[in-house]
Amino acid sequence: MRGRVEGKRVLITGAARGMGRSHAVRLAEEGADLILVDICESVPMIEYPLAAADELAETARLVEALGRRAVTKVVDVRDEEDLRTAVDQGVEELGGLDASVANAGVLTGGTWDTTTAEQWRAVVDVNLIGTWNTCRSAIPHLLERGGSLINISSAAAIKGSPLHTPYTASKFGVIGMSRALANELAAVNIRVNTVLPTGVATGMQPETLHTLLHDKRADLGPIFQNALPIVMTEAVDISNAVLYLVSDEARHVTGLELKVDAGVSIR
Repeated sequence: MRGRVEGKRVLITGAARGMGRSHAVRLAEEGADLILVDICESVPMIEYPLAAADELAETARLVEALGRRAVTKVVDVRDEEDLRTAVDQGVEELGGLDASVANAGVLTGGTWDTTTAEQWRAVVDVNLIGTWNTCRSAIPHLLERGGSLINISSAAAIKGSPLHTPYTASKFGVIGMSRALANELAAVNIRVNTVLPTGVATGMQPETLHTLLHDKRADLGPIFQNALPIVMTEAVDISNAVLYLVSDEARHVTGLELKVDAGVSIR
């Protein structure tokens, strides 16, 4: 049987671990070849370690073990020129591009009076400008035949989740940017959608946020509680949504905010 995305070539940022690795493996299971991008070093102002080069190599190994091709690129999504060069090279190696998943993201924790301008810049540069750079690098390769841009936002954006305001704001910005691109690119058959996860069990867990919620602002805890009886969802649940949006099953779906949030946004 053919896979749901058989022969499609997909760019994924933040691919070394967590949701990015999960997207890569799930798409490969259904027949996609991948361009896998990650910075593979930590970023100032982000208190938890980011992925390393050996983790990116492991993602590629998992993809190749499924019989699919994987091109890895160590590049910072904040650097538009380097990212564009890396994507161009990856597309040349795979022979084209059909979809992009802007998955790279970072998170800081802090109250309104402890959040710094440096934290704002770090988060917005990766989450919002990095997502723009990813789209900007992918679009030229999709103009001729159309394709799919998937930008990972967050249920925090529409929930207004506190104690990580730069993250919440940047993810709301991803939604606005994606809607604008969906309108602009519809005429050339490029679909643009966002996926909005609830909390996912990955390495993106700043201790500051955990401490604030449990020790200082426990009153805000209910805002983060899912309607379904789970604390967090799994990365594969988000990957299944990404798979749908990459596939031709979603060929008439654009401008969508697809919530995979266990009902957190309806509480």
